[in-house]
Amino acid sequence: MRRTRVLVAGLAAAALTLTACATDTPTDQPPGGGGETEQEQSSDGEWFVQAEYDKQLAQREQEPQGPADQPWLQMIQPELVDTAEFKQDGKTLCFSNASVSNPWRVTGFITMQQQVEVLKQAGEISDFRVSDAGDDDNQQISDIQAFVDAGDCNAIIISPSTTATLTPAVETACESGVPVIVFDRGVNTDCMVTFIHPIGGYAYGADAAEFLVEKLEPGSKVLALRILPGVDVLEHRWAAAQQIFGDSDLEVLGDEFTGGDGAKIKDIVTQYLQRGDVDGIWMDAGDGAVAAVEAFEDSGKDLPVFAGEDELSFMRKWKDTGMTAIAPVYSNFQWRTPILAAVKIWKGEQVPSEWVLPQEPITDADRDEYLERNKDMPSLHYAKFGGEDLPGFPNAWKDR
Repeated sequence: MRRTRVLVAGLAAAALTLTACATDTPTDQPPGGGGETEQEQSSDGEWFVQAEYDKQLAQREQEPQGPADQPWLQMIQPELVDTAEFKQDGKTLCFSNASVSNPWRVTGFITMQQQVEVLKQAGEISDFRVSDAGDDDNQQISDIQAFVDAGDCNAIIISPSTTATLTPAVETACESGVPVIVFDRGVNTDCMVTFIHPIGGYAYGADAAEFLVEKLEPGSKVLALRILPGVDVLEHRWAAAQQIFGDSDLEVLGDEFTGGDGAKIKDIVTQYLQRGDVDGIWMDAGDGAVAAVEAFEDSGKDLPVFAGEDELSFMRKWKDTGMTAIAPVYSNFQWRTPILAAVKIWKGEQVPSEWVLPQEPITDADRDEYLERNKDMPSLHYAKFGGEDLPGFPNAWKDR
């Protein structure tokens, strides 16, 4: 059961008619960004596109199609495409990865590798070839071209480092006749067989902001902690929060960029606490969330209502302190989906042209369940990684 949404319920209902529209063209992703896929910047330079915002908020309320116990196979309002032209006996799968430069990507790549092992055992995949671009656009372009030139990939999966720069390379891969699967971040073409991603950044930012509005008294003061400016995946989260806070009775004290640095986060929060009360913390990503909590503890202040992320360090702190909190999620289990999509395509089975995966925050109602599932995992692990049923669980993720 989904928790009750506040403030935007009417808007989401009204926007249901928008959800069948095609996804807007994504913009560039910065090297080393988190794994999110986002939409175009508005023409006036602002980081808010009303139609996409409405669409994503409405999609949160849509019941996904697919098995309830396998969210990585679920899909929201899919438009299925025929893949009969790609039906084949080949089993060599090639993957061009932007990087494994942050914990979210490390967690996901381990999950992907474990899914591949299952399919190797089943005889569905014979060879899994991986290139890692280290967040370098030119390297990834070269990596993709090398897969094309080799001529022996039966499908190519691409997680782009950036959007516009990688678009020609993706189109080149498509022109080779090999089925191409793009996931995690988008490109400015629809030549791929399927584009896989969770709902999006507006939904993430709204989940966090709605929670603060719901749990805080009118007039309460909120501090927003952000990682970097000008990054679309983060700007959209903040843009959604601004819409919701603007329609509420909460006071936003400020939005501060932290670079995701724990020491800087702690210093910023401490400075605000020295000037007065802070009742709520909104974050555009959970990196450094524990440092923010520790600033309250060190100052002897009551803990705030907190919106963090499903990284285990935050979730464990949340439980230990008993504070009122939520963990928005950008579904890490998406790393399984492109592997399974490739096998479906080889079998000539239909897949969605845009495969939108569910994106459900963790609340206090299911927090302990996720902590128990991941009790042996390291702090930088993500609770909704979706790999508990894979044979390598838990050691593959513990021994990273």
